[in-house]
Order: sequence, then structure tokens, then C-alpha cells
Amino acid sequence: MLGELLHSLSQPLTGLLCSLELSLQLPLDLSTEQVAEQQQANVSVALQQTGKVIGMIQLMREYLDAEQPAPEAFSSALAPATRSVIEGLSSIAAVRDVRLRLVGTCTATVPVPESRLRLALQYLIAAMIEAQPVGGKVMLLLGEGPAGAVLRGEGERGFCLQRHSVTSLQTTLRGVRIAIASRVFESAGASLVFGGGDVEPTGFVLRIPCGVAAPAR
Repeated sequence: MLGELLHSLSQPLTGLLCSLELSLQLPLDLSTEQVAEQQQANVSVALQQTGKVIGMIQLMREYLDAEQPAPEAFSSALAPATRSVIEGLSSIAAVRDVRLRLVGTCTATVPVPESRLRLALQYLIAAMIEAQPVGGKVMLLLGEGPAGAVLRGEGERGFCLQRHSVTSLQTTLRGVRIAIASRVFESAGASLVFGGGDVEPTGFVLRIPCGVAAPAR
């Protein structure tokens, strides 16, 4: 996973290098105004590529941190975190004309800091939203029983889980975010299973066994 990120990192770095080189190699016959416009365009591209590099480095850090145990005992409630994440993603879903709905609740907690729990949920749900067609829907079903709590996500179209040998940068980054979510939940003692296909599953099932959470904080 980190190898794919490092490979993908070469693309924006190359773009950044080219933009900087172009800024230093402007034709001498350009007017002052044309030089200023071209330099502004090159700087804009360079800033975009720099943002991509920073984003990838942040993903690498999240990927490495996801499997590390929390320095102290944490216990974050699953239902409020899920509702908060869905509320935050509702505007993205609306822009894409995707219906996003949560049904049910539970009292389960997950032994990770709330920020890490929210990040994992955000990456999972956002991946499903991005994959849906216009007018599609993403349904989240939350419940609990004697064995523990379950969060089930269902979509109409599959999202990226495993990447092919040749993929776009966007697909690679989405796959890394899903891997980060998986590491967060699995390191917390939960079970995350994807269903509907080995490469592009149409949903997931997150199971939080009874007694997995640490004392509440």
C-alpha cells in the first residue's frame, strides 16, 4: 500500500518540477503582462501539485497511525460518531444527487479516539458516495444484538477496494483511505467485511463484538 502511494507521489512531484522549470524558462519575446500571466498560471499549477503531495503524505501518516494502539484507554460511541459523519457528508451527497440515509441506533463503543473513529467512518462512507450514479443511494443500517453491534453499508454500485496494476491517482487514493479505515477497525478488535465483489464491493459490514470497548472516557 505504501509502495503504491510512493509511486503515485511521483506524478504530482513531476508536475511541480515542470511548473517551476517553466517559470524559469519563459520566452524572451513575451511582454511583461504575458510573463506575469504565465508565471501566475505556473504558480497556480505548482500550488495544486504541492497540495496533492501534502495530501498523500498525510495519508501515509494516517495509514501508519491506524494500526498503532492509542496511548491511553479510549472509548468512543459508534452511533453519535456515525450520525456526525453522515451529517458532514450530506452536502457532498446532495451535490452528487445521492440519497444518504441512516436507520437505527446502538449503544456500542469502539476503543479508539473519536477523531480516529470518525476518520475511518468518513473514508468508508465517502467512498460509497463517490461511487454511486446520479440518483443513487447509500443506506447505513445500525443495530445491535447479543453478539454486539453491527453497522451495515449498502450502495447501488461498487467502490474501489483493490487496485489494478494501472489505475488513476484518484482510485489509488480512495483505495488507501479504505485500507486506513480497515486498519483502524481491525486494530480496535472489530471486524470489517466487504460484500458484493472482491474488487468493487457494493457494501460493507462492520461488527463490534460485545466487550471489545475499553472503559469509557
